[in-house]
Amino acid sequence: MSLGPVSILGGTGHQGSGLAQRLAKAGLRVVVGSRDPRRARETVAAWSPAVDVSDNGSAAAGADTIVLAVPFDTVDAIVDEIGGRIREGAVVIDVTVPLTFAGGRMAFVDVPEGSAAEHIRARLPPSALLACAFKTIPAHLLGDVDLPLDCDEFVCADSEPARERALALVAALPRLRGVDVGPLARARSIEHLTALAVAINRRHKRHDARFRVVGL
Repeated sequence: MSLGPVSILGGTGHQGSGLAQRLAKAGLRVVVGSRDPRRARETVAAWSPAVDVSDNGSAAAGADTIVLAVPFDTVDAIVDEIGGRIREGAVVIDVTVPLTFAGGRMAFVDVPEGSAAEHIRARLPPSALLACAFKTIPAHLLGDVDLPLDCDEFVCADSEPARERALALVAALPRLRGVDVGPLARARSIEHLTALAVAINRRHKRHDARFRVVGL
């Protein structure tokens, strides 16, 4: 499957920058979307291979695949900003997880829709497709782009085309296998697995614990 240009909104954050660099190294054309393109260009100048930088709206308008790699508490503003500029049939890939960390304690944000993904689906234009991926890979590991991922990543979506696109994007990264878990509602389980991975890493003083499915 041809993935076309991939725009990563929040592409200078810890998770987004790791994804952007890994996808660029895999040969994809990557555009980092930012509210402050000047500062973003300063950040990506040291990356190799180089990636393009644009404002969020232009990055979304020019992409077949849009990755939302922003904190959950900013996602409404981002979706409002880009919603009217998303191409018909473009696939949005949500990597957000509604977790908070305060006083050393992790907690889920109350999301009435049931998951971050379903919250985003309710706010996207109907012509945009939505999938989930890259939610359970530790940002620390993604950011160390020379380390192999060596794990599985769970993918769910609101449609078959979105699921296929997300699985193809996952497959573009070496030593990462996508596991199709079905409809978008499965994002609820995936997001809880992310919390479990965080808890495992904290408990065992690690930064890179992640998941692999055996027998599949």
